[in-house]
Amino acid sequence: MVSPHPTLIEVTRRIVERSRPTRSAYLARIDAAQGKFPARGVLSCANLAHGFAGLEGNDKLAIKAMREPNIGIVSSYNEMLSAHAPYKDFPDIIKRAARENGGVAQFAGGVPAMCDGITQGNAGMELSLFSREVIAMGTAVALTHNMFDAALCLGVCDKIVPGLLIGALQFGHLPMIFVPAGPMTSGLSNDEKAKIRQQFATGQVGRDALLESESAAYHGHGTCTFYGTANSNQMLMEVMGLHLPGSAFVHPHTPLRDALTAAAARRVLDLTVERGQYTPIGHVVDEKAVVNGIAALLATGGSTNHTLHLVAIARAAGIIIDWDDFDALSQAVPLLAKIYPNGKADVNHYHAAGGMSYLIRNLLEGGLLHEDVTTVMGKGLSRYAEEPKLVDGKLAWVPGPEQSGDAKVLRPIGDPFQPDGGLRLMQGKLGRGVIKISAVAPEHRAVRAPAVVFDSQEAVQEAFDKGELKRDFVAVVRFQGARANGMPELHRLTPLLGVLQDQGFHVALVTDGRMSGASGKVPAVIHVSPEALLAGPLGKVRDGDTIVIDAERGILDVEIDAGEWNARAVAAPKHQAENEVGFGRELFGVFRAAAAPAEMGASVFGPLVGEGAEQPIHAAKS
Repeated sequence: MVSPHPTLIEVTRRIVERSRPTRSAYLARIDAAQGKFPARGVLSCANLAHGFAGLEGNDKLAIKAMREPNIGIVSSYNEMLSAHAPYKDFPDIIKRAARENGGVAQFAGGVPAMCDGITQGNAGMELSLFSREVIAMGTAVALTHNMFDAALCLGVCDKIVPGLLIGALQFGHLPMIFVPAGPMTSGLSNDEKAKIRQQFATGQVGRDALLESESAAYHGHGTCTFYGTANSNQMLMEVMGLHLPGSAFVHPHTPLRDALTAAAARRVLDLTVERGQYTPIGHVVDEKAVVNGIAALLATGGSTNHTLHLVAIARAAGIIIDWDDFDALSQAVPLLAKIYPNGKADVNHYHAAGGMSYLIRNLLEGGLLHEDVTTVMGKGLSRYAEEPKLVDGKLAWVPGPEQSGDAKVLRPIGDPFQPDGGLRLMQGKLGRGVIKISAVAPEHRAVRAPAVVFDSQEAVQEAFDKGELKRDFVAVVRFQGARANGMPELHRLTPLLGVLQDQGFHVALVTDGRMSGASGKVPAVIHVSPEALLAGPLGKVRDGDTIVIDAERGILDVEIDAGEWNARAVAAPKHQAENEVGFGRELFGVFRAAAAPAEMGASVFGPLVGEGAEQPIHAAKS
């Protein structure tokens, strides 16, 4: 076995040390719960009767007799989201498989699943990040009935998987497996889609052409095929040992997909106390698993949203990570995959080129993943260098490919696309933020230009439409943090800034908001913390201030006399009242008021376990 890379060892060591109080408290809590739960016997007869009243036939009898383990199904099914529509049929597959393996399965509850692709640029986007918390609470409600010996979590997209996992970790004594639905088949190429979006932004094509293009790209059941947050979620669940190996990117409505879904039901029964391979999820998600997730995210150029979500997930398990950990690992982990927006290929091309089994094999060979972890398949991550096949109609795992099927998409550890992971911690007088540069050409990674300050993305659009942005500038879009308006993604800015960059201007974005998981070719320093509403330094920036961005050196600064800078007042938001009403935003006022800083995951839950998790690791370095 290859020895772990020194950086992997050091980052893991400091996370373990930093997390000792909170992780110990978490483990003590779930270990104590295992001694009491699952225990349907503690329920009164009236309680238990309520719990199986909705079932019929043998399933009802099995739960009544309390002799067979019961799987709780938590699903994000709805027919509005292409990625979640396939889940309609999964409960029946799971129930049949559970019966065949001497168990029972009950649909425990559903959780909401909103689509950022629909809400981008609209008021509903301001509920998006906080939907993660709603999903976590919905998962807890589903599992709180104490009827289950294990659970299966069905979810794919942006906030859904993090929310399911945060909620699941509060029941860390239960064995759980995450069950993906898979990506849609490839449609219109991502390059062509991006081209038509830019043409629409400049008025070269109309809405009819744009809608036709988008419909050809997003055309059926399954995850959108670019490598945004949804597909980064699936990669993470696999490398963290919460999927069955090789299940992330198998298409829905195929025999292999259905076989993997059934196998997840059978396997989670094997992990229950009754079957002797007890593997609770709270022990699967440990410090090494979290570090593996960060490393694989970097190696694939994954979504920047996980500088929030992974932090929140880890904290739910008593593990404290920060952006310094991402930054340190990014210096050691090479970029092995080129998937749109970091390349031309989509996730189907990535999967065909070798996918997760090839990636994990190479990262293990480079010492850049911990092999000695617990997964839902047992001890060791090496099982995830295998891939599933149907052999004579039966599911089997075989060794994954040793050679990449396409070196333009996926490369070996000895010949990476670039020597680092392309994620940088940015810091200076404007605070701390992150930038993903794996899709940014080297010549665009350093920008020194005057600030043009905006308090909304609509204001950027208006200035673009008036032709006021045809120059070198840094767009400072502030009051977009979790406390201000729920930290929406500012995806509509991507084609606008992309057009200006293509016209030869030096442009960049600095914001306390988020960008899409598909952050692309324009340098964007995002999640800047502290946010402007909390007196963050972005609130001091004025039009014309010279902003300095150097992604290679991690610099986010403003060139200004120190005395003048210190004397400046922080501006007040212009649109705060508008961000508090309409489209359900009234219901989320308590979430906005409680949201933690971005580097703490922008979570509303605060410290979930123990002491010491309630403060940011780093004071604002402004």
